[in-house]
Parts: sequence; structure tokens; C-alpha cells
Amino acid sequence: MAKLGKRTKAAREAFAGKSLVTVEEAVALVKGNAGAKFDETVEIAMQLGVDPRHADQMVRGTVTLPNGTGKTVRVAVFARGAKADEAKEAGADVVGAEDLMETVQGGTIDFDRCIATPDMMPVVGRLGKVLGPRNLMPNPKVGTVTMDIKEAVAAAKGGQVQFKAEKAGVVHAGIGKASFDEGKLVENVRAFVDAVAKAKPTGAKGAYMKKIAISSTMGPGVTVSVDNANGE
Repeated sequence: MAKLGKRTKAAREAFAGKSLVTVEEAVALVKGNAGAKFDETVEIAMQLGVDPRHADQMVRGTVTLPNGTGKTVRVAVFARGAKADEAKEAGADVVGAEDLMETVQGGTIDFDRCIATPDMMPVVGRLGKVLGPRNLMPNPKVGTVTMDIKEAVAAAKGGQVQFKAEKAGVVHAGIGKASFDEGKLVENVRAFVDAVAKAKPTGAKGAYMKKIAISSTMGPGVTVSVDNANGE
């Protein structure tokens, strides 16, 4: 714990006085101070000027990061028959129907992304209280309720990131690993910010992007200039 304390203190000192920096500066700071023994995830958090309790202010979507996430994504697919076979061939980690529903109801959620064919939604719908809070509920708006199982599994495995505004209007996601080249992290950050910008809902009023911060798993965050992140 003492080492962690020293590292955290050093990182905070390095970040002192650094705010509203460019994406490039933020990535360099975060990457340079990610000193944990494991490969830390680089994370982005965006404070948006929306109230997602209103349907016309919900922000939701997907983005395929140009350089992937660096994370091995476990994918579950709810499907039957030929579509279940398609899911297995595409590399899905868990495939099932009512049996998978019972497994999830029993408390075992051994996956990071959940995909379903449309005919399975009456079954998956029973898991709303379990999957919803974890942002795992399949949704046609983000391509996870689909008949094109092969493409959906490939997207989930290939660096696609889902995002959804939480109660306070915050969107966050992992956008790479600290071991990534700085340039690749910058590209991923800009791709994510661009996707959130394009997902601006009709009901958003005033400033849409209020604050953007980048951090690593164990490190403090640094605030990024919204204009710079937007490419302005």
C-alpha cells in the first residue's frame, strides 16, 4: 500500500496545475504515470449537458475504436438453431436460450457483451433487472438485437465500444491500454468523442459537452479542453 501511495502522490504532483490540456498532452500524462504492475486501462469520462431521464435527452450509441480496446471481450449470444450455430462459428463465448437465461438469473454473468436475435427478446426481457444496470441488455439501437449474428459478434470482438449516458449525464468508457502507442490512444480518444458528438439528442439544450477527463485505472484524471477534443 505504501508503494501505491507514493505512486499516487507522484502522479498527482505531475498532474498538478494541468487542466484543459490537449488530448495529446492528456494522453502523454496519463500514459507516463500509469505505473501499476498490470497494463492499466485508459479511460475517458464525459460530462454532458443532458438529463437522460428524458427520452429526448438520452445519449446512446456504439463506436469501433480504430486501434481496438486492448481488452479481450467475452460475448454471449441468445439464439436458437442455425443462429446459435452461427454464433459459435463467429467466436461467441457463451451461446444459449432458456438455459442461458437461467444461468444469468442464477447470478453467473461470464460475459462483457450480450447479443440476441429478435425472437429471443421475450426470454431476454426477463433479465432486464439483471442486465440493465450492467449496461448489458441487448438493444436494436446499438446493433445487439439483430439477425446478423456473425457481424455483431465480430464487432464486439473487434474493438467496438458501447456508450450510454448515466443519470448524471456522464458517459464513460475504456479507450485502450497504457501500453498503447500515444498516437493510437489519441486516435481512439478522438473517435470516441466524435461518436458521442454525433449522438447528440434532439432535446439537448445549451452546452452539450461540458467536461472531458482522461485517466488510467489506478491514476488521477486530467481534464481535456473540450474544443481540442472536438478537433476545433
